[in-house]
Amino acid sequence: MPFKHNAARRHRIGKMKFEVANWAEYEAGLRRRGSLTLWMTAKALSSWQAAKRTTGGGQPRYSDLAIEMALTVGLVFGLRLRQTEGLLISLLELMGLDLAVPDRTTLNRRARTWHSPEGRQGRRILGEGPVHILIDSTGLQVYGAGRWLEEKHGARTRRGWRKLHLALDADSGEIVAHVMTDQDTGDASQVDPLLDQIAVPIGQFTADGAYDGNPTYDAVTSHSVGAMVVIPPRANAVERSDTEPSNQRDRHIAAITTDGRMKWQAVTGYGKRSLVETAIGRYKATIGRRLRARSFGAQQTEVAIGCTVLNRMLACTRPKAVRRIGTTS
Repeated sequence: MPFKHNAARRHRIGKMKFEVANWAEYEAGLRRRGSLTLWMTAKALSSWQAAKRTTGGGQPRYSDLAIEMALTVGLVFGLRLRQTEGLLISLLELMGLDLAVPDRTTLNRRARTWHSPEGRQGRRILGEGPVHILIDSTGLQVYGAGRWLEEKHGARTRRGWRKLHLALDADSGEIVAHVMTDQDTGDASQVDPLLDQIAVPIGQFTADGAYDGNPTYDAVTSHSVGAMVVIPPRANAVERSDTEPSNQRDRHIAAITTDGRMKWQAVTGYGKRSLVETAIGRYKATIGRRLRARSFGAQQTEVAIGCTVLNRMLACTRPKAVRRIGTTS
């Protein structure tokens, strides 16, 4: 990013200031995010009970919709499963609805195999396209003892990490695809699984240097022929003289060599990649840096519901920031 190249003289560069142009609307939307107003549609009431099975096995009592609602309420308000059960019981009583509430054992078991009505990954349908896709990854701490025990007592703990890979629509700011893997999985290896969840053409694909390499370029162009791939090549990258005509990566290398990396970022719109970093920060601030579930299947469900919650909160309101012209500090 440009600020890295100006670190030595940053104190001489005035900082741009922005202001929210729709402050009244934005403030009202922020209040709506914390509203405890709930309503149950007729479809939700009729779908609360699970459909009868046509195959052998036990008959489930609750539908996936009921499990999703319970897990969503618990995730939004930071509740454990027992407290989630108690909150739902009280809410349904206040609403005058005679519905059974899943107990914490049922929620724990069903979370491992939950399926969203829109699909396992909770995919969102975008516009007609083409779209500008931003991807990045981050680490989420797994439930267990923390670093303090390791450093203080040298004890072996269950502490570990999962890696969350996100794909963001640059125009709407919504999460359109996600994958959760173990901490040792490479970022570039998850480009294909992310793109498989996007059903519209891609106009531009932007990612950081961790995704640099021919496999990423091939995956994007296979999904959408003619898509522009913007990934900063490594500092020691060189053009391949045997490639004719030159591919996108070679053209990026030539442009950086000729005009410099900062101009290349401005021309290609690489600065928009900060939006996916903002989305990651929003996830950790709202949902949390730590996974509550313990099994891998339940953790996948938690992440899927968390991404859906963030998209719904973003739909409530978003700020329209405009730059203050001629004001620096």
